[in-house]
Amino acid sequence: MGIYILVGALCLLAGVALGFFIAWKYMMSYLKKNPPINEQMLKMMMMQMGMKPSQKKINQMLNAMNKQQGK
Repeated sequence: MGIYILVGALCLLAGVALGFFIAWKYMMSYLKKNPPINEQMLKMMMMQMGMKPSQKKINQMLNAMNKQQGK
């Protein structure tokens, strides 16, 4: 009876570890394909939209996006 509990606990532990590594690999590949928006990317987007990017406006937009992601 005790061996079944031990095997079950080991399988559970192995499943948790395997799930963690699969999720970690997935997140690394996702971030490589879709990097988070940084100041340089925001500046280029504003220029493409015909806006003249000032540092103050860039900082405001970055703060607003960070607040939105924090929700």
